[in-house]
Amino acid sequence: MTRDRRYYVFDFDSTLVSVESLPELARLSLKSHPERTERLHEVERLTELTATGGMSMAEGIALRIELLDAQRKHIDALVRVLKRAISPSVKRNKAFFKKYKNQIYVLSNGFRELIIPVVESLGISEAHVFANTFLFDAKDNIVGFDSRSPLIHQDGKARVLRQLQLDGEIYVIGDGYSDVKMREAGLATRFYAFTESARREPVVEIADHVLPSLDEFLYIHDFPMSISYPKTRIRVLLVEDIHATAQKHFDKEGYEVRKLPAGLSEDELIRELDGVTLLGIRSGTRITRCLLESASKLKAIGAFCIGTNQIDLDACSEHGVIVFNAPYANTRSVVELAIGEIIMLARKVLEKSSATHRGVWNKSAAGAFEIRGKKLGIVGYGNIGSQLSVLAEAMGLDVYYYDIVERLPLGNATKCRSLKDLLKRVDIVTIHVDGRAHNHELFGERELRMMKKGALFLNLSRGFVVDVSALAKALRSGHLAGAGLDVFPEEPAGNDRPFSSPLQGLENVILTPHIAGSTREAQENIAAFVSGELISFINSGNSFGSVNFPGVQLPDLRRAHRFIHIHRNEPGVLAAINQVMAEHKINILGQYLKTNERMGYVITDVSKKYQARVIEELKKVPHTIHFRVLY
Repeated sequence: MTRDRRYYVFDFDSTLVSVESLPELARLSLKSHPERTERLHEVERLTELTATGGMSMAEGIALRIELLDAQRKHIDALVRVLKRAISPSVKRNKAFFKKYKNQIYVLSNGFRELIIPVVESLGISEAHVFANTFLFDAKDNIVGFDSRSPLIHQDGKARVLRQLQLDGEIYVIGDGYSDVKMREAGLATRFYAFTESARREPVVEIADHVLPSLDEFLYIHDFPMSISYPKTRIRVLLVEDIHATAQKHFDKEGYEVRKLPAGLSEDELIRELDGVTLLGIRSGTRITRCLLESASKLKAIGAFCIGTNQIDLDACSEHGVIVFNAPYANTRSVVELAIGEIIMLARKVLEKSSATHRGVWNKSAAGAFEIRGKKLGIVGYGNIGSQLSVLAEAMGLDVYYYDIVERLPLGNATKCRSLKDLLKRVDIVTIHVDGRAHNHELFGERELRMMKKGALFLNLSRGFVVDVSALAKALRSGHLAGAGLDVFPEEPAGNDRPFSSPLQGLENVILTPHIAGSTREAQENIAAFVSGELISFINSGNSFGSVNFPGVQLPDLRRAHRFIHIHRNEPGVLAAINQVMAEHKINILGQYLKTNERMGYVITDVSKKYQARVIEELKKVPHTIHFRVLY
């Protein structure tokens, strides 16, 4: 059946607008009433009862009007509230209502005085609105409703729809039991439960389809939309107990989010990734080539941590999966733990505390020292190392650092020419390097032997940086006086798995379970940052800050389509893309290209007029990895 023979019947409250009108009217009219809280609660209860079929419509309306204590002046104020409360997906798809206004009807058990001014802003005419009407007394108090209207009944919408005698398919979109009645009466082709603002399970259970937003309806019926893909169809999987802030950000966007508290094995994760668009992990989850080959819908991975060595970045690039991490968000937390452990080790707090717990009173200054005036050696002078440098110097430490990258010293820090040069000078060594391959076993028996006798050693960076057996030997021999480790070559996948290390049981050795960045502030910052990067990529194509994609920071998309093309970095791809555009006479409003050694990332903003086959041709451009469209 052609679209001009289809009709779209919308409810008003909690559908076209995100609120219920009578409770909102109660909030305005009862503002100074002594029984405001009790009456408002009762209005909300009665509204829910009538919406789910638990009370007759006429009784529910009458009881609520009696509680309102409302006047005509409150209606104008409420209309202003309702105009601001138009449902988000309705607001962004106003073009649909204006284009199909002759086929759109509003059937509501609410009131015309409230509804008509709001829906007219969507292009819907008064003649297509069917609702109840208020009755007023001589002083403009609302005292009742027109009892002759069929819409005071639970099946009132079905009665009105029957009278309209619409010749064609009828699609009903609403959130209440009275909307279901149109389907039950055999008058509606399909009933869609609209849940963007309110989800009523008795209604959802008997709906033909659930609509988390209007975008979903437009998508399944192939209507033009303000966005390229319903956000409610974007599935997010978060594993390893990622901070709740991330879910809040994704929820706000309308994405479907699932959280799992612990890490998963490869097979478990492959099963969970079915249909998932965005994956959030921490350091305990491995992303392999095999996994990526199975996750056909995966577009992006967020590493809610600093490191990405647990992710096969080459395989991600080959499959067009972008990866983001949080290189700065937990810097302060790691630095604070490093400072704390240095003091604990210098003062032999661990040994003293353990003895005291056993009932041994060992008050002695032997082997304990202040950190002021001691030499601190920082291996890796990046985000964490440089901030540690500043705090350590403020506490009276003399700071030395070594990095293979030329970095400007902060404060009075001294750059060392080599690792050997640093190790023979300092009293304390702390490692803050990244996960690149050349850092594997950066510290073995040879390097530990170079350190001063009685020196302290910390590793809060990567587990594979240190040969822990060699470190255990140096501690047992007395060459090193103490150590603190937060990371290990092999770590359990979850809190329920066992852990073992050659360092266990050694005095004056602090072992922590990879918690350097695990503070409330750090996890919240990481959750906000990484989720923001993922959302920006999905919504606009921004890749700036990605670990594996060429970094492109894009302007806002206005009155255009955005074509996103990911391809292998081979000659001629951009020319082929533009050839397709030229053949179809498409006006390019802006184009952005960045490449790295493996891949190219092209973003093209075009005018809104183009033929559907353009998409298929762009997908077939040689060396294409992935292509998508943003509206």
